[in-house]
Amino acid sequence: MGRFTSLILYGFFCVVVVAAAQGRWVNPYILQIAMFVGINVILSASLNLVNGYMGEFSVGHAGFMAVGAYVTSVLNVWLFSTTKVFGPAVLDPSTAVYLFPATLLLGGIGAALAGLLVAIPSFRTRGDYLAIITLAVNYIVKSSIENMQVIGGARGFMGMSGIVNAMHEAVNLPWILIWVLVCVGFTVWVIHRFVNSTYGKGIVAIRDDEIAAEIMSVNTPRMKMIAFMLSSGLAGVAGGLFAHILGYINPGTFTIMKSTEVLVMVYLGGMGSLSGSVLSAVSLTLVLEFFRPLQVAKWVVVPLLLILLMLFRPEGIMGHREFTDIFPRLRRLFSPKGKEE
Repeated sequence: MGRFTSLILYGFFCVVVVAAAQGRWVNPYILQIAMFVGINVILSASLNLVNGYMGEFSVGHAGFMAVGAYVTSVLNVWLFSTTKVFGPAVLDPSTAVYLFPATLLLGGIGAALAGLLVAIPSFRTRGDYLAIITLAVNYIVKSSIENMQVIGGARGFMGMSGIVNAMHEAVNLPWILIWVLVCVGFTVWVIHRFVNSTYGKGIVAIRDDEIAAEIMSVNTPRMKMIAFMLSSGLAGVAGGLFAHILGYINPGTFTIMKSTEVLVMVYLGGMGSLSGSVLSAVSLTLVLEFFRPLQVAKWVVVPLLLILLMLFRPEGIMGHREFTDIFPRLRRLFSPKGKEE
């Protein structure tokens, strides 16, 4: 089996999921939970790039998610929907099915640029200082959106459901589900390739010893900038998808609590483990949904479970390992020539 086997298997999985959604064989509630799982996989894997592989401590991931959510939503509503704020639609709503990937990408680029603004002043900071900067950025983004009345301010922004309906009318497929699956696969593939590249080795070197990495000619400011921009850009893509799943976004959604939820997924799965990020995002999303009937009490039960896990396995579920370390035969799915690495 070669490298493309994993792509074929994931493609087959996506076809099965889309067919189940199209044929209405699965409850819409379950499909929505599945999409939220995909969103959390993107968020957890992207934050792990900074907090796990690079060894920094970023706590403002929800701010980048908010940038992507609002940029994508505003662009789509302006281009494809008639509103009192933006006036007549610039383009035919049916073209949303073809241009949605472009607006989603622009949302990711907007979030990546916001990440650049964080990376520049963080070149000389680490640990707690970086946490303070990213925390401040999270609050700055949230407060800025709340004061932009043209996009709803604190009331929130809506109109994305009309875009989704227009996409369905143009081509009758569960488009948001499709794009969630595509973006999850793309995120995992990009991060896997990135951390195993020359840049990725430099990022891991920064985590182990930044001074030693600089002595060995690693351009640490450039590495930090690239990692921050990639991480925040993927968070922005997740935000754009999240906005179109709900059809409504509010700045109150992107608070420090959301950032903390993503942090928990990273540390639960294991620092520097892409497999752990995926596993923890799936498991924690399902656990939170399972305990939803408990309402407020779930915020006692779930943290208690996390405390027990940290006491008995502080390195997280996977630690620094991947599935290929536990099951060596899986390496054939990722090796370029079908041989074990």
